[in-house]
Amino acid sequence: MRSFFAAWKRLSLVKQIIIGLIIGIILAVVAPGPLSFISIFGELFVNALKAVAPVLVFFLVMAAISNHKAGQKTNMKHVIGLYLVGTFAAGALAVIASFIFKLELNLVQGATEVAPPSGISEVLHTIIFNVVSNPVDALMNANYLGILAWALLFGFALRSASDATKTILGDISEAVSSVVRFVISFAPIGVMGLVFNSIATTGLSSLLSYGQLIALLVGLMLFDALVVNAIIVFLNIRKNPYPLILKCLKDSGITAFFTRSSAANIPVNLKLCEDLQLEEDTYTISIPLGATINMGGASITIAVLSLAAAHTLGVSVDIPTAILLSVLAAVSACGASGVAGGSLLLIPLACSLFGIDNDIAMQVVGVGFIVGVIQDSAETALNSSTDVLFTATADIAKRMKEGTFSGNVTKVAK
Repeated sequence: MRSFFAAWKRLSLVKQIIIGLIIGIILAVVAPGPLSFISIFGELFVNALKAVAPVLVFFLVMAAISNHKAGQKTNMKHVIGLYLVGTFAAGALAVIASFIFKLELNLVQGATEVAPPSGISEVLHTIIFNVVSNPVDALMNANYLGILAWALLFGFALRSASDATKTILGDISEAVSSVVRFVISFAPIGVMGLVFNSIATTGLSSLLSYGQLIALLVGLMLFDALVVNAIIVFLNIRKNPYPLILKCLKDSGITAFFTRSSAANIPVNLKLCEDLQLEEDTYTISIPLGATINMGGASITIAVLSLAAAHTLGVSVDIPTAILLSVLAAVSACGASGVAGGSLLLIPLACSLFGIDNDIAMQVVGVGFIVGVIQDSAETALNSSTDVLFTATADIAKRMKEGTFSGNVTKVAK
């Protein structure tokens, strides 16, 4: 038994997760009923990550800002620019692909228990009020915009505090980080429970009738991750982007795919940024912010499903409207985290561009919930891995400008 655990510890976390994934699939196929208790491991893992992530972000950001030295510059402007460009590019890609592959939907009963926002103003209203939310309420409800805002304010206020106070903050931050590393070590068991639950309860048979839609959504997200993002990264660092892209997809995308929660993946992304030796003052802010506004996958989902609805109803979509849809999909995607139901509940907003009735739009949302097992997983993997990718890109670009970069992206992504 000791030799087994010793061999297990020598494996990388990704290899451990893959083993957990395979075991989960086998158990779900062989004995889904008698072993149903296994799904609880997945729920415990995701809930533990969600529980610790707000506390981790709050103390990490506060400690980083309080210890920030005057005159020391961060990459936040560059990172935010990359987030916005990436999200818009993803939406534009989805619009172009939807004109090439004109899918029609088998509409289903709408999601009557949820209510979409009435307009873009409501989405923006939610975002603004999330920023000024009560700090305790923000921590309790994992409102990362509110957490970031209050952590920044407290951090700036504590810059004039004594060294002893700053040391205590740093110690608390390190203690929370240690708890996170402990939770992440259970990822293989958590993934085993998550994949077991997905296959045992949902199965794949109900998805077969929507195979073309799933193929288009997942294909676009892969294309965005491997081609569009590669172009964006290359234009910024003028180096082969794929070692970095594959590193982010492997270490961040895999866990995000199974947790299906950008919030739950924040601790994983922070640990990856630490392993990549990125600037802490930047990534402690950019990662939780990215989980809120960097939503390329959501932009793809909104554009594809709203245009599929238009094609189904025979609505003609001209080029100016398509361009407007790209912008609206990007803006809406940035506000997806502030809407219950995420990107799917913003589809009626996009459908309103084509004059599609809200009742019909909610039937499209119903289709979204059916394919959500795959769509939401792929979307979260793209969104979350891109948070680290763009943060690392900005960091490498800065170091290249300063002349402190070794010139080897592969070494950084090792």
